[in-house]
This record gives sequence, structure tokens and C-alpha cells, in this order.
Amino acid sequence: MRMLRSLAVAALAALSLPVQHLSAQKVLTPEMLNTLQRVGGLSLAPDGKHLLFTISTPDIAANKSTTKVYVLNLMEARRKPTEVAVGRSPYWLPGGVAYAWVTKEGVVYRHLYEDGPDRVIKVSGGVSNLHWSPSGDHIAFTQSVKLDQLVTEKHADLPQAEARAYDDLLIRHWDQWNDGTYSHLFVQPVEGGGAAKDLFPDEKVHTPLMPFGGAEQIRWSPDGKELCYTARRVPNPEASTDSSLWVVPAGGGEHRNLTEGMPGYDQEPRYSPDGRFIAFSSMERASFEADRVRLMLHDRKTGSNRELLPDFDASPHDVTWSADSKQLFFTIDVQGTTQIYTTMLDKPNASPVTTGRHRLSSIQVAPDAKTIYAMMTTTERAAEVVRVDVKTGRITMVTDANHDAYAGMSLPQVDAEWFDTTDGKKVHAWIIKPPNFDANKRYPMLLYCQGGPQSMVGQWFSYRWNFHLMAAQGYVIAAVNRRGLPGFGQAWNDQISRDWGGQAMQDLLSVNDAMTKRDYIDEQRVGAVGASFGGYSVYWLMGNGGSRFACMISHCGVFNLESMYLATEELFFVNWDMGGPYWASPEIAEGYQKFSPHRYVKNWRTPLLVIHGEHDYRVPYDQGLQAFTAAQIQGVTSRLLLFPEEGHWILKPQNGVLWQREFFSWLDRFCGEGAKK
Repeated sequence: MRMLRSLAVAALAALSLPVQHLSAQKVLTPEMLNTLQRVGGLSLAPDGKHLLFTISTPDIAANKSTTKVYVLNLMEARRKPTEVAVGRSPYWLPGGVAYAWVTKEGVVYRHLYEDGPDRVIKVSGGVSNLHWSPSGDHIAFTQSVKLDQLVTEKHADLPQAEARAYDDLLIRHWDQWNDGTYSHLFVQPVEGGGAAKDLFPDEKVHTPLMPFGGAEQIRWSPDGKELCYTARRVPNPEASTDSSLWVVPAGGGEHRNLTEGMPGYDQEPRYSPDGRFIAFSSMERASFEADRVRLMLHDRKTGSNRELLPDFDASPHDVTWSADSKQLFFTIDVQGTTQIYTTMLDKPNASPVTTGRHRLSSIQVAPDAKTIYAMMTTTERAAEVVRVDVKTGRITMVTDANHDAYAGMSLPQVDAEWFDTTDGKKVHAWIIKPPNFDANKRYPMLLYCQGGPQSMVGQWFSYRWNFHLMAAQGYVIAAVNRRGLPGFGQAWNDQISRDWGGQAMQDLLSVNDAMTKRDYIDEQRVGAVGASFGGYSVYWLMGNGGSRFACMISHCGVFNLESMYLATEELFFVNWDMGGPYWASPEIAEGYQKFSPHRYVKNWRTPLLVIHGEHDYRVPYDQGLQAFTAAQIQGVTSRLLLFPEEGHWILKPQNGVLWQREFFSWLDRFCGEGAKK
């Protein structure tokens, strides 16, 4: 295990230096990308003296990753993290004198200042989303409970029969079929071997929200008497975002809805330390998953809910209280970056704590509210733990897990630019240039089409769509924050709904056309790439982009809007963005016909690589099959790359390397040096 190292602010600043000032010894490769260590699970002790975090290390040969827990003493002058154990989900016990982590057997915890063996809380059935009670005598967690009988279980005399049967929708979600289980909230004593109590006995409901909700959707009250959690108790969950905050006594009993009559997503409860309020996030519009997030306060004395920052045109996330209950910290997306903001409770006004080209997340506020610990990523670097000085906004790196991997590496040049659009506005794009960029050379370019559709192109570090890696292979990347993305005001975000093939596509083409006029871009070697809605964008540009592109790559893209509607799982998404089912009205039907890429395949000429995971149920893989068939029938040079055991994302280490190799092989075939005309 490589030793983690502390860095000074000067080292952080070096990450943003133009690449020509760095010593060029090596560049990022697919193999290196898929062996980088991945830092996460950040947790600050209640007394602010120690940090817990995890590091996952991929093993390409074994085709798996191993996750270990680390503890860092912040009081030591020479900070050196200590490896704790193989495990996940590190958690501090009240007071910060002990910490815990999750294993296959249950929950293990260890005292900081006492010698002795680790203590184990055995939990039958597994532990997810661990939370320790404020008194320290109970744990809360979630686990799957089977409530539905499967059709094969009804026919015990047919032990080799394989079948699924359903009587309502949401039969599969993201990458899993409904297997008759539900994620329930449990409470179990720490001592005495007492049994875990299911707080949702026999109820067919999930907490946290499936498929991506986690521990952030559950909290103990400061007095330990109740738990607040997020759940969706509606008749047709596939067609609704109407989740609510619920409270239930820790010993079980009546579940009370705190957000009755609020039809959008209500989630992520955060009790104030004094117990008076619960801060939470809420979307106002029903069934719109990308609505503006409102920072709400629930008054536990009066039972009322109010928005704290009603005039703030941004979406707060990762909300955290100060220890004195007077201040809130949160993150927001700002023009392709993610920053920390704060507001006082008595005088609400969102004020920035940080600025700069980075993405900050998982914020942990010190007891004196003068320091914040967070995870930080940039286009160049994978996530690391950083320290933020609240008064100055100064950021200092705390960990450097990938120091050896980055040593001597030549980094890309990353610039934020603004371009004119066809409707007279300006669109933001990240322009990423190869290491050792030379303005006198001519480079191939990739137009990156973002997914979502409402998901900002920010300073993230993806292990698939990695701009650093693309640039290291010699490409200039234009990553466009086109119409329909957050971080530029809610009106900009909203404009894509019912206009998928409209202004958003013109924004992409505006940036592409402006870039190809630059002397350092070879306009004969330009590719367009994207996933999900970005994959839709690629299919759309195949039929509506003229002859601008030398090749295209679509990963898990939407190809046929009508068949997509009837095969996807969360219908509220397509109901909002397309207006409803395609037969609902002539106007809605016209939108499907106007914006569906499959209607323009007669214009396809560009070489196309189609990638899809067979376990993708958000954009089912028949969308990729249809696109590939359309290309093949017309004699368009095309290739289909299917991953039988992957979903919307490619997650297994060897599959990740194979994905990157095929990705760049296709690009180099049509846009590389040998493809020059």
C-alpha cells in the first residue's frame, strides 16, 4: 500500500499550471486510469480531531477492487494515516472516541484511546446505510427484506424453471429486476445481542430511495428518540417523484409525514444540533427529477415548512449544520464547478466560501465552523481529501493517494470558454488540450455530448468519460454545458424539456463549428462522443449534423423515443421531458416524431461505434441494437460493443480497460494520425 502524503498549498496550485511548465515524462493511459486508488467515505469525528476515509484499490488481474478504512489524526504535526481494516462505510461513534466500519459479518468498532480487541455487532442479513444513535447504545441501518413470492416459488415441483411474473410496473430498476425485496430501516442494540427491529414490518416500501439513495436520506434526532427518513409511499412509484420525509419512533410505531402536500422530491433530512429544525432538500414540481432544489426548514415546534433561500437561483446539496445550529453550509453547481456556500439562519443569504476550478463534495464542518474537510476532484486529478479555511476559502490537500501515479506525469491544459449560440446567448464549455500542447500543431478534436440530460459538465474525474485520458491520447476536447444543464440558472436547465433535438443540439454545433475554425484543430479529424442523453445526442447528430464528423461513439444512447418510452422504468422522467406517452395528444406525438433520432437514419453516413450494457434498464440495450441495425442495413461503417453483465455504466476493472481500448481504437481509426486526409 502506498503511503499517503500531505501536501502544501503550493502543490495544490501546481495542479492548475499550464502543462508546458511541467516536466513531461509520462501521460495517463487506460491501464493507469483503472489502477488509480479511489478515495471516499469521508467522515470527520464529532470533536474534529480525526478523519475517517476509505481507499479502494482496483486489481485488474483479479477483476475486483479492495476497500480499506483509514484514520488520520489531525492533531499530529506530521500527519500519517493509519490503515484500519478491510471494510466500508466508516462511521464515528458519539463523542469521537471510537469509530466503526461495516464488514460482511456486521459492524466492527474500535476505541481510539483504549487498548483491546475490536468489538463486533453481528447483524444477520447485512448492513447498509449505518447510523449510530446519539446515546451510542443503538445502531440504525437498512437491509433488504423479502415480501413478495416469486412465480417460481409458487411452483416448487419445477425446481429448474426460470421465469419472472409481475402485476404492476417498476418491474426493474436501473440494472436490477424486482426480486420481491424491499429496503427497510432497522434498529438494533449495540450490547446484549438483542435482535434487530424492522421499523417497516410487512410494508412494501423502500428507504433510502432506489436506486441511488444512501445514508444521506436517514438521520437520528439529536435526542435519539426518533429517526427521520426519506420514502415514497405513492400508488404508482414509476410515475411519481413524490417522496416525503417521515419520522418514526426509534422503538417503532406510527410513521408521520413531515412534508404532506409537497409533490416533488423531499429528501436528505438534517437535524439541527439543538433539535429545533430539520433542514432538507425539496423540489417543487411533481414528477420533474431535475427541478431546482430548495433548501427547506422544518420547524419541529410548529410543524411548519419554509424555504430558507427563496430567491437563490441554484440548487443546494450536501447540506451541513454548524455545531451551534446558527449556520448552514452546502455545495452548489456554478458554471461548470462545484463550490461551498454558507448562510446564517437568522439572516438568510447564500455566500460563497470557495471559488476556483474544482468540484467539492462530502463536506464535513469542524466544530468551530472555521474549517471544512471535503473531497475535491478536477479534470486532471481523482478525488482527494482537502481542508478548506472558511474565512479565506484557502484549500489545502490532506491526502495524495495517487502521488506515485502522478509523479512526473504531464497534465492537460483546461480552460473555461464561452461561445455564441444561435439564439444570441452564450454557452460555456471546457476546452481540454493535450499535454505539452503546441498551438502550431493541428490536433484531432472530440465534441463531448453530456448525458442527464440535466447534469452539468463539471470538474469531475470519471473512470470512463475521462477528459484527462482523452487529452493524453492527443485529442482536444470540447465539453459543452449546452442548454438543459444546471449551474447556469434554472431557466437554462429547464429549456431542454420537450426540446431534446432543438436548442441543446444547436449549442453543441455552435461550439463545434467555432472550435473547428481554430488553426490548431484539424476539421477533418473531429469525432462526437457521449453516453445516455449524450448517446442520444450522437444519434441525433448522425442524422442532423451534416458531414462535420469523422466518426461517432454512442454509449447507452436513446435511439427511438417511442420504443424507449415503453421499455424504460421511471416513467416520470419521460412523462416530464417528452410531455407524456406518445399517444397522449397530437402535439406530444409530433414532439416524439420530430426529435427521435431513428427518423433521420436515412442521413447516416458517419462511422459509428455503438456501446451498450445488457443490464441497462434505464436506456434498454435494444436501443443500441436498433441503432446498430440501422447503420448496418445502410452500409454505414459500424461496430457494436455489448457488455452482458454491465448496466448503464461499465464498472468491472477489466471491462473498464477493454472499454477504453475499444473507445480509442475506434477514434484513432478515423481521427488519429493515420486518418489524415
